[in-house]
Amino acid sequence: MDSLGPLALTLAIVGSAMLALPFLDPKDDRARIALFAICIALTWRYVVWRFADTLPPLGLSAESLYAWAFAVIEASACLGWTFGFVNLARTKSRSAEASEHRSWLTTPPRVPRVDVLITTYNEEASILTRSLVGALDIEFPGVRVWVLDDGRRAWLAALCKEKGALYLARPDNAHAKAGNINHALGVLRDYPDPPEFIAIFDADFVAHRNFLWRTIPLFHDPSVGLVQTPQHFFNRDPIQSNLLVGNVWPDEQRFFFDHVMPSKDAWGAAFCCGTSSVIRVHALEDCHGFPTDSVTEDFLLTLRLDRAGWQTVYLNEPLSIGLAPEGMKEYITQRGRWCLGLMQIFRSASGPLSRGRLSLPLRFGLVDAFLYWSVSFLFKLVCLLAPIVYWFTGMTPGTAPAADVLSHFLPYYAAVMMTLYWATGGLVQPVLTDVSHVLTMPAALKATLTGLLQPRGHSFKVTAKGGNRGRVLVQWPLIARFGLLLGLTIGGMLYGSLADYTPERQEVGSTAIVVFWSVYNIVVLLLAMAVCVEFPRYRGEERVATGERVRVSAGNCSFTAPLTDISVTGARVQAPSPGREGDVVRLRLLGIGDIQARIIRDTEDGFAVEFVDADGQRDALIRKVYCSRYERPAARVHTGRVMRALVARALR
Repeated sequence: MDSLGPLALTLAIVGSAMLALPFLDPKDDRARIALFAICIALTWRYVVWRFADTLPPLGLSAESLYAWAFAVIEASACLGWTFGFVNLARTKSRSAEASEHRSWLTTPPRVPRVDVLITTYNEEASILTRSLVGALDIEFPGVRVWVLDDGRRAWLAALCKEKGALYLARPDNAHAKAGNINHALGVLRDYPDPPEFIAIFDADFVAHRNFLWRTIPLFHDPSVGLVQTPQHFFNRDPIQSNLLVGNVWPDEQRFFFDHVMPSKDAWGAAFCCGTSSVIRVHALEDCHGFPTDSVTEDFLLTLRLDRAGWQTVYLNEPLSIGLAPEGMKEYITQRGRWCLGLMQIFRSASGPLSRGRLSLPLRFGLVDAFLYWSVSFLFKLVCLLAPIVYWFTGMTPGTAPAADVLSHFLPYYAAVMMTLYWATGGLVQPVLTDVSHVLTMPAALKATLTGLLQPRGHSFKVTAKGGNRGRVLVQWPLIARFGLLLGLTIGGMLYGSLADYTPERQEVGSTAIVVFWSVYNIVVLLLAMAVCVEFPRYRGEERVATGERVRVSAGNCSFTAPLTDISVTGARVQAPSPGREGDVVRLRLLGIGDIQARIIRDTEDGFAVEFVDADGQRDALIRKVYCSRYERPAARVHTGRVMRALVARALR
């Protein structure tokens, strides 16, 4: 081992991981606890070394203040990661519980009244039609569907009447979404048959048919006040679409909903995420309705429920599907709102250090969230700035021989990345994970300062949906920020290559490490800038793969072939085209029957069609595409495929 020098421990960790991880089950809490304990130990081994051996004496010089400030921010980030590792050390699935306690509803028959509430403000008709059709297709006795319209639109009232849903508007928009739901609760309370439970959906989310049969059984426990389910998306988010990695990289929220939330549930710290949740009305009344003193009323609702003695639990099953932010502006707006809401809660009487009843797991969860939003993005910024500072001034975050840096940083980094890769199926990878953080960084830093210094008086910013996406859109303000950092990094490297380095600086081996650091930052910044160039999206409706076979009839020709994918407006068939472009054929679709379609083009493995004269079958197509659980199951991410996709994007 001594002959391997500073790489000995790192190689031992990598070798052990390659031998052991394939045989360990990521769902086994014992394995998770052991591995994340190793990560925590190596993380703090690195932090102790940083403070003990790499920092100059604390003083008022620029070099000392800079090094100590960087180290304090870095240690704070490591503290946040430690909270995250502790959270991820356990995980929980409630699927078996939901199946087992379905009998709670059937023996003896006890089917509670459930009202589905769809909140809307300014969404367009195509989005609301999709959500309405899905909600009305929910299989549960006596369910009522309400559309809560803060836009007070006559056409939406007519659409609800046509589809068979109930429509409700209010005279003002006080307190945005939370106020909209609270107004509806007041109306429902006086209804002849008030609901025992309400299901909440945003206007762009479509429920699956079995949504209530899977969630309501979890209320067999009389202490459960809210059941949250994950958010899945039928479209690609800006990172997937603008980097052209949608086929090899899942949406950014998969790490949170597929891994973080099940772990929080295991600790008793799951929380409401708004849409796709079910709430016991009695529990909501105990909290006097949805809170209105934060722009993230959903998270705050969980804290109020906990104070009133109610649990929030999480069912990690794909029971709805919705619209991810389609552009960078919407992506940034959404994440800025999340950060601002957390800061408002942290400064409020519901914060982690507040008096009164609040469970310890939720207090720790609040600290974890605070460190994530306030420190991790600040640390990302200083990591982008540190090489620039070095090249232009010679100041470093610390001084140590390169061998010591490798022997302390690499073991911790390797252990953390390999454990997270194993636990999440490859969802945490160095480059793309950092790209998503860099994109969110400006909004998160601004929202952190705003929320901490002025927590009150902020309006709810709705995430825009729909609209025209048929042209290239460049987010110049973001590109300017990232371009400035990129230019300074490259300029600094050029300046540093001409600078007169002293022998002392050569001895500590800083230059080689900072060169690698700079190159990594350049790659991340270039990819972040690429995400800010939004490609046109000409497809009006998203397509989903089905795995079905379809009967195709064209004149006297009739055959069965695989259905490659389908949308509300068309489909692709894996077979030689039975005609020329413009010819009309007939497809027999499972669950719909015969539908006329026009051939629009040949594809690599078959032909594509658009449906014609299908207005009468549109609702059936919506149910087939969005309510039938056709979205792809979670798959393991392969690093090689991701890297090849990024190279292809760079060469485009």
